[in-house]
Amino acid sequence: MESSRSSVPTIPGFLGKVMKPLPLAPLQPLLAMCIRAALKKHPRIFDRLDTYADKRFGLNPTDLPFAFVLEPRRQNASAQAVRELPDGLDVKITGPFFALMGLADGYYDGDALFFSRDLTVEGDMEAVVALRNALDDAKIDFPELFAANLGPFAPAAEKATRAALELLRGRRENPTYTREEKSWN
Repeated sequence: MESSRSSVPTIPGFLGKVMKPLPLAPLQPLLAMCIRAALKKHPRIFDRLDTYADKRFGLNPTDLPFAFVLEPRRQNASAQAVRELPDGLDVKITGPFFALMGLADGYYDGDALFFSRDLTVEGDMEAVVALRNALDDAKIDFPELFAANLGPFAPAAEKATRAALELLRGRRENPTYTREEKSWN
């Protein structure tokens, strides 16, 4: 029987090892900036999350030496980088970084990632579905969010981030995972 390999690219192992000793503190302002930009651009995300906005979501990239805790509260929403996910999370989603990112920005289809076992989900499944629906509705654009608060550097930063994502994702267009905006007729 032939083993199946994931079509989702991963962060090269040597990069994960290089990042392991680095402090997480420099990531915190970047995450806060992205959360503020996302909420400013997509204020209705809380409507889609409804009662699940108070849940705590753990995102555990298998190819990075850290994880993220997302708290999409109506007041003081936050995301923080942590070495290990804490106990007491409502949801834990584990998979390669690009699968997690692709789930959030719509690059990959969440159902396909889940059923192919590229992502594993533990905890409150209703909260996961609410988060997925909120993200689908918002159509998050990470390069735009990243660049949003960079003033005159925003256009160049957005272009560079978009190019880096294309390069790192390997410009893969796998119909099993990639969503396509096609009409049904």
